[in-house]
Amino acid sequence: MAVPVPSGGDVLRRAVAGQRRDVALGSVLGAAHQAGEALVPVLIGVAVDRGVAEGDLGALLAVLGVLAVVYVGLSFGFRFGARAGERAAERAGHELRVALVERVLHPGGGAEEGRLPGALAAVATEDARRVGAVTMAVLSGVAALTGLLVGAVVLLRISVPLGLMVLLGTPVLLWLGHLLSKPLERRSETEQERAAHASGVAADLVAGLRVLKGIGAESAAVARYRATSRDSLAATVRAARAEALSNGTVLALTGAFIAVVALVGGRLAAQGDISLGQLVSAVGLAMFLLGPLGVLSWVTTELAQARASAARVAGVLATPAAVPYGTASLPVPVRGELLLDGVTHAGLREVTLRVSPGELLGVAATDPADATALLRCLARETDPAAGGIELDGVPLRTLDPAALRTAVLVAHHDAALFQDTLLANIAPPDGGGGVPAAMAAAGADEVARTVPHGLATAVGEQGRSLSGGQRQRVALARALAADRPVLVLHDPTTAVDAVTEARVAAGLRAFRRGRTTIVVTTSPALLAATDRVALLDEGRVVDTAPHAEMIRRHAAYRTAVLS
Repeated sequence: MAVPVPSGGDVLRRAVAGQRRDVALGSVLGAAHQAGEALVPVLIGVAVDRGVAEGDLGALLAVLGVLAVVYVGLSFGFRFGARAGERAAERAGHELRVALVERVLHPGGGAEEGRLPGALAAVATEDARRVGAVTMAVLSGVAALTGLLVGAVVLLRISVPLGLMVLLGTPVLLWLGHLLSKPLERRSETEQERAAHASGVAADLVAGLRVLKGIGAESAAVARYRATSRDSLAATVRAARAEALSNGTVLALTGAFIAVVALVGGRLAAQGDISLGQLVSAVGLAMFLLGPLGVLSWVTTELAQARASAARVAGVLATPAAVPYGTASLPVPVRGELLLDGVTHAGLREVTLRVSPGELLGVAATDPADATALLRCLARETDPAAGGIELDGVPLRTLDPAALRTAVLVAHHDAALFQDTLLANIAPPDGGGGVPAAMAAAGADEVARTVPHGLATAVGEQGRSLSGGQRQRVALARALAADRPVLVLHDPTTAVDAVTEARVAAGLRAFRRGRTTIVVTTSPALLAATDRVALLDEGRVVDTAPHAEMIRRHAAYRTAVLS
């Protein structure tokens, strides 16, 4: 399945089209409301002519009755039209947020590359909200244009010059408003980018707060955020200036236009071309037109900001997948044989290695970057630049990444815990029954016994209520409980004591017996529990042998594992 490649315009069109029922309903009700608003000064003018100038009390009461009905209609039209518009805006924003989360979690990856988590969060919140709000802008624009059209038609019936002034002057005002919104659109895009970057930096600093305090880097972190926030503030101020200039200029032009309409109407009344009631209607309509024209000015601003946000949303949604989809099927059943054939990627150089089904293999890398590159290739977060990897004879490149991960689980060293209970962080989504055994093998059963409420204990955001060693054991228990045919672990015990590490090594071997397991680590306790160890030195597999034999053979191995 290919990742869709939308543009900013596509995002806006889909946001409106996806809520077309509410947009249509809100537009109809809003149009009815504006038409009723335009009729109010007309009815007042009729009341003046019939009831005041002619002294017809019955006609005056009839007009007042009609006016009362119109006001009731205005009230209901505005209430339900606004409700439909707000509902459309919230639903459109919600659907965009869901689409963005789906793209970020897409098995093919890629959306997170080059973007801080906080920046992605800003796109999924503020930008999605602004794009969703375009539905309200659309129906408001339709309603305002309806009000202008009704007002112009009425003015044409009162006086052709007045009607023509409105019909010809309104498009000119809209065009000027569009031109004035261009600088706002550009500056809004910059403002949103800088704000998203500031959010990303803040989230990054908060996530690393303990590390910053530990190394005494608080002042440097504050200075970094102050500079980032200052850039964001400057961009926001520039955008606010552009918005104020746009709104102020449009408001001044609109006021001048309405003043000219009122002046021409007054001269026509003075010349006797229109009656007193018609003059009242014309002036009332001129004042009414301030509302629709002001709404159109607001709509122009909203559309400018929405276009900038839509471009940022489209940038995330259109990010190409890091790895392409394949069409091959997983072998059934998955035996767990892995073959790395001349894999070259980043620091890896023609890595060739065969892992037998059910084998517990250790991989000791003298360069941590090489270990990371190997893990990314095994997880198919990226494809090797040269060579390939096969699972039971099927090349990983030909598999759907999502299907592959049902067979191969790569548990990274920095696996995150979620703000939920201990049990929810360990139990697999399918509710498998191996949680107690997995916890025992990972030493997480001790964690459950030491926290206040056992498995029901909330671990807090990122598991911060637990120690580093406790978090590692919980993450390892989660990986074991997933019960994949192939499990790849990366340094799962760096934060635990030697006694616990020895217990975990024994538990891991017993729990994974008969299933393929690769442990990428330099821990002597874990490597001693493996069937054999592959030494990855200078990007190549230079030897494979049991742990004790590797210590005897290779100085590089002794340095990496025992120092």
